[in-house]
Amino acid sequence: MDRAAEMHMFVRAVDRGSFSSAARDLDLTPSAVSKQIRRLEDRLGVRLFNRTTRRVSLTEVGHAYYERCARIIQEIEEAEEAVTALNENPRGTLRVAATVAFGRVEVLPRIQDFLERYPELNIEFELTDRQVDLIEEGIDVAIQWREQMDDPSLIARRLCVNRRIICASPHYIEQHGAPATPEELLSHNCLTLYEVSQFNDWAFEDPVQGYRTLHVGGNFRANTADALYEAALAGVGLARLSTWLVMPAIRRGDLVPVLPQYPHERSAYFLLYPHRRHLSRKVRAFVDFLVEVFTPVPPWEREGIEFTEAEWRERIERG
Repeated sequence: MDRAAEMHMFVRAVDRGSFSSAARDLDLTPSAVSKQIRRLEDRLGVRLFNRTTRRVSLTEVGHAYYERCARIIQEIEEAEEAVTALNENPRGTLRVAATVAFGRVEVLPRIQDFLERYPELNIEFELTDRQVDLIEEGIDVAIQWREQMDDPSLIARRLCVNRRIICASPHYIEQHGAPATPEELLSHNCLTLYEVSQFNDWAFEDPVQGYRTLHVGGNFRANTADALYEAALAGVGLARLSTWLVMPAIRRGDLVPVLPQYPHERSAYFLLYPHRRHLSRKVRAFVDFLVEVFTPVPPWEREGIEFTEAEWRERIERG
C-alpha cells in the first residue's frame, strides 16, 4: 500500500471512530485495516492509537499525524475537484446531517429528485437533533437550526425561516387549561429538548412588555423535536414546534394553538459546510438543489399548509 493510501485509511479510521467503521467504508475487513495501521506504525516507528478491548483512541503523536494527513487528503481532493469541475458531473459519496423532523418531512421526500439529477452520487444521510461537528465527523453538509450554530469557521447559508408556534392536545387543555399570558407557561408542563438548550428558551414580544425570553421546563425531555411532537399529540404537555410540522394536526383538531398571537419567527434553517477554497461539486450541487426547493418561499407556504392571516385572527379572537 502506498503512502497516500495509508494516510487515507488512517484518516478514515479516525473520522469514523473505529477500524470496523473505516473497514465498512473502504470495503475491507476490520482485521485488514488493523493490520495496515500496524504496518504504518511500524514504518513510522511510533504508536498512533491507544487500543483497548472496546475502543481505540489517538495518542498525542497520532493527533499531530492526523492533522497533517487530513490537510494533505483535503488538498488532494480539492486539487482533483478543481481540475475536473469543468467537465465532470458530481460523483462520490455525499455525507449529510439534518435535524430529525425537517429531514424526515421536508428533505428526504425530495432526495430521489436530487439523485435522479446526479446519478453518480451516493448519499449517507443522518437524522439527528444534536449539534454535529462537521470536521470531526466528516460531514459534507448539515441542515440545522439557528440555535445549533456555534462554529464560526463554517460557511452558513440561510435556507428558510423556521416559524414556530406553541401547541397542545385538546385533552391537555381540558385537564390544565390554556395559558393566557407567556408567564403562565412557567406553571405548565412544557416539553423540552435536551440536545440543544437554547431550544427551550421561548421568546415573546408585544408592544407593552417588549421582547423577553422564558426558559421553560417540565417532566418530559427528549432528544428530537419529532419526539416532542408525538408527546404533545399524546397529551403530555405544551410544545413549541415548527408550523410546517404541526399545522396538519392543528387543522385536524389533534392539536390546539396556544398563545398564537406570539409566533416565534426568529429561527431559521441553515446549510452548514466547511470552508474550503474550492467547494466540491457534490456539495455545491446539493446546496444549490436545496436552495432551489426552499427559497425564496418554502414549499409549505406555497402549498397553503400555513394558516392565512384571517384564520390566525379568528383563532386569536376565539382564545
